[in-house]
Amino acid sequence: MAARQAVMLLLVVVVFRPGLVHSFQPLFSFDGNSTTHRVITERAVLRKTAEVCRDIAASEGRDFSLTIDDSLSIDKVQRACSSVGTSTSLLSTVIFQTSIAKMYFSNAQVDLIFALSEEHHFDDETFQGGRDVITAGVSAVKASVKKENFVGGRWILGAICHTLQDFYSHSNWVELGNNAPHSALIRPDQPLENLAGKCSHGGLFDKTSKQDPVGGISKDDIGSSHGSLHHKAADLAVNATIELLEDIRLAVGDKNFLRLMGLSQSSVLCFVIDTTGSMSDDIAEAKRVSFNIIDSKRGTQQEPSAYILVPFNDPGFGPLIMTTDADIFKDNINKLSANGGGDIPELCLSGLQLALTAAPPSSEIFVFTDAPAKDDHLKNTITALIESTKSVLYRDLARASGGQAIEVTKSDLSLVTSVIEDSSASAVVTILQVVKNPGRPDNFTFTVDGSLRNITAYITGTSSLTFNLSSSSGVSQSSSQSSGPLASFTTAGNLRRLSLNTDNQTGTWEIRVVSNNPYSVKVTGQSSVNFIFNLVEAHEGAHGDFSLKEGRPLSGGNASLLVSVTGSDTVKVTEVTLFDSSGPTEVNGTLQGFGSGNFLVTFSGVPAGDFVVRLRGEDSSSTSRATPSSFQRQASTQIKTSSISVTTQTNNTNIEPGSTVSIPFTVATTTNGVVNDSATGTFTVRANNDRSYSSTSPSTITIAADSGGKANGTVTLTVPASASSGTQVTLTIEAENTAATDINYAVLRFSVSAKVTDVSRPVCQVVSSSTNCPSSSSLCASSQWEFIANLTDGINGTGIESITIRQGNGTLNTSTVVGTGGENITVATYIASCCSQNVELAAVDWSRKCRDLCGTSSRIYHSWPCDYSYSRS
Repeated sequence: MAARQAVMLLLVVVVFRPGLVHSFQPLFSFDGNSTTHRVITERAVLRKTAEVCRDIAASEGRDFSLTIDDSLSIDKVQRACSSVGTSTSLLSTVIFQTSIAKMYFSNAQVDLIFALSEEHHFDDETFQGGRDVITAGVSAVKASVKKENFVGGRWILGAICHTLQDFYSHSNWVELGNNAPHSALIRPDQPLENLAGKCSHGGLFDKTSKQDPVGGISKDDIGSSHGSLHHKAADLAVNATIELLEDIRLAVGDKNFLRLMGLSQSSVLCFVIDTTGSMSDDIAEAKRVSFNIIDSKRGTQQEPSAYILVPFNDPGFGPLIMTTDADIFKDNINKLSANGGGDIPELCLSGLQLALTAAPPSSEIFVFTDAPAKDDHLKNTITALIESTKSVLYRDLARASGGQAIEVTKSDLSLVTSVIEDSSASAVVTILQVVKNPGRPDNFTFTVDGSLRNITAYITGTSSLTFNLSSSSGVSQSSSQSSGPLASFTTAGNLRRLSLNTDNQTGTWEIRVVSNNPYSVKVTGQSSVNFIFNLVEAHEGAHGDFSLKEGRPLSGGNASLLVSVTGSDTVKVTEVTLFDSSGPTEVNGTLQGFGSGNFLVTFSGVPAGDFVVRLRGEDSSSTSRATPSSFQRQASTQIKTSSISVTTQTNNTNIEPGSTVSIPFTVATTTNGVVNDSATGTFTVRANNDRSYSSTSPSTITIAADSGGKANGTVTLTVPASASSGTQVTLTIEAENTAATDINYAVLRFSVSAKVTDVSRPVCQVVSSSTNCPSSSSLCASSQWEFIANLTDGINGTGIESITIRQGNGTLNTSTVVGTGGENITVATYIASCCSQNVELAAVDWSRKCRDLCGTSSRIYHSWPCDYSYSRS
């Protein structure tokens, strides 16, 4: 290495053999001290989100006291950004936590999906290729946000962050003494200069590191060849990620940036509505309840973060309408009318598929229909999407999703819409949920802790069902008492809704249900304390780690979950179990903590069945108790096991309009979680995508003798030439055995992204800046000054997308004129009080992935090629 210190930058050599790409550890640091991609991504997101909230508060004249550093937590940032009051105020961080998790899971999957791609890891001196991955990804993120496709935008963002972060581990940027990020990596029009040389990565799998010069420059963890510089490289990776996030923020604006980060404590309001002829009463009730929710929560912290409407009929369904504007949602739901149909079954599941792929994870989806589904061939696809997104809906798929199948007459419909209002409250958590099918008398216990408010129990079943409720203090109330010492309840159709009185009665409660017919019990409340979970699986390679698992875990094998507790820094998790209420069967997990409320939970030998995740623990946040309060939470979405393995391979998750992508997949039969290499059999294959794009796939696949227990197939997906950038496509590949008793699936998400070839930045030219301000600051309020600039993206450009005020509190007006060379020129005129003499304007040209800033400040400077500031003298 000593002979090569004169060059500006040295990059790592090519990976030694397939499957062994090195990088920062993806999710977990098993040495206890190294920084992972997960931590790097989370730190950057929290710091940039806090900065945006601070800037918004300053512009609105509000205080923002949060210290912005690497000690930030999700709870601290959301609380500071939401201004909900004291530290004891009810606040849910589930959406924010889930959004960040999707970004770092996408980040981690780069090590699997692109294991052999040098450009995705800055290996083998692929400087230009690595930057192309980043800048194309940034363009795709901005296009996704433009279409309000925040779920898809997060997935792309996480992946490009991996490539950006790897640069600081795989290059000698740190060794050369650099203390700031290499900004050219996210600037497509800035030359990659002074890049030369080749150094070994180092480590067991790199043979070149044994040649002169011996060693390597890897800083993946503290045990790497240059592990002493690991933390400096990780810090630079954090700052580089923040720089990338700032670039996206300037392009999409503060409001949309915060939505991209998932900073919301309110869920979306999502209605899937049957509009056939018999549904006029139901549509009227959907209007009434949605309008009531909108009007009662408008302008509050509980206002839905977005509204989704999907109508379905026969033979059509959709279009999906997604908006953050409550009035637009009102207008569209007002336009619904009942007509058409004829035969009873309708295209309900097609509408559900649209909703599930558009709504954020863990959303509540409400289905209004009075008919069975005609498109029941989509049921397995819908179930797969429910399990993948953990969304909750109410109909035939209620058990899998954690919803409730509520059956009422038309006249009683208004009585059960209280369930929708309950679910749209803030910080709703599930304490207990069980389904008994077939039914039998049983007792169900649940824990009431001090953080819970507004506890509600829902019991569905036939009219002959009876129940008895007992509190922790020994008080009881039977179903013959509609209003008693423990609860008041109403009945509508098959639903009993109990509003519990739990004042000063923390501890163990019990519901005993007597029925031999199928029934369900669900207990919810409001609390800041909750949790999220994701299935993960171990993978081999230079770094033994875990990645997100799509599909069902294998029967009889091991299963692993990444569990994250939200809403409290004082929670101690004591138990995580997989619970099958129909058994009942419980599988206890082994916990390993990784700080900040994150736990890796492993389960051994999970049997066949349907399970939910139940978490128990203690919370010492209450100062009024000498001992910690026990708490219990349960996930709604079921985990189903399968003896079928479905795996896919893809080398690209971005697809251009008009192109076709091929997705190879493999189906195998397993025994006790391991592929049975002597098994044979035929499986039904189904491939569905939510955009109805043209697709091909085999209808069946056969595992032949002497094939090692596996069979291979290929699915193709063709994107229309008319598809717009930013569109997300969700593809589900299913394999079902011949007896139709077992099924597994793989879910893949693709982003449509047109190739960007124009990387020239837009130009900002200052035309004039008036000098009419008085010399005395005491007289500034009586005068104004004016600033005019011309912005253009050239003769072949599409025009400036938007111009916003980044700093300043004046008035901005824009107009468009044609220049002498035929180019489109946007004229920006800014007028402000002489008491505020600084302005910075952000101009965005989406087609060029670049933005130009112009304004007035204390000096003229170039901070990078896309940015420009001007001094009014």
